[in-house]
Amino acid sequence: MTQYVKAKKHLGQHFLKDEGIAQKIVDSLLEVNNNTMVVEVGPGTGVLTKYLFEALNNNFLALDIDRDSIAYLKEHYPRHASRILLADFLESDLTKLVQGKFNIIGNFPYNISSQILFKALEHRDQVDCVVGMFQKEVAQRLAEKPGNKTYGIISVLLQAFYNIEYLFTVNENVFSPPPKVKSAVIRLRRNQVKDLGCNEELFTKIVKATFNQRRKTIRNSIRSVINIPDEKLTDLFTKRPEQLNVQQFIELTKFVESH
Repeated sequence: MTQYVKAKKHLGQHFLKDEGIAQKIVDSLLEVNNNTMVVEVGPGTGVLTKYLFEALNNNFLALDIDRDSIAYLKEHYPRHASRILLADFLESDLTKLVQGKFNIIGNFPYNISSQILFKALEHRDQVDCVVGMFQKEVAQRLAEKPGNKTYGIISVLLQAFYNIEYLFTVNENVFSPPPKVKSAVIRLRRNQVKDLGCNEELFTKIVKATFNQRRKTIRNSIRSVINIPDEKLTDLFTKRPEQLNVQQFIELTKFVESH
């Protein structure tokens, strides 16, 4: 880590210092990138950035809200200075920032990592792939399959449009300063779903309503959304939310829509 940029606690910065892991993260994106524009969120001291510049040249943007990081990167990569932007990814208009499709990579600050993914989800017609570092528990939840306790709201909403792979676990000692938790790298790749075939707003509402009362059966938790007579309910309503996959939540939404 450079002496010119200090990790700032309020920005949730933990700078990766292991070059081997940095290369592995970048390779995890490059092997599926297909010459698409790449946006790095929170480049920090550039441990991923230097490999991305080498591989992608001008087909790359780095965004950070930390002025010190931006100044450091512009100084060390003057040839790419125009690709290094002082900007808040969460507040940026991605349709103006990038024309067409792009992929996202980053050693994401853990306090905004979920928000980054939901921003990608909002722009799923543009964002084909996301490779990033997350808190291990969050990464497990994102990639989890139905039938497990860690499977939840964010699992369903993101898996509806992305195939999610848990790639590898990362120990605390490869960061400066080290976080208090283990980390993990995951990869999200856009699936073929263009439209859920149901009311997406209602789908989200049902997923949230059922998981917010996850110990209850769907029959009981769904009453906050709609009250349907028991004799009209299907077998889905006898299950708990963690037992339902994305397609079953879609079927549930269609049933509620029809009633």
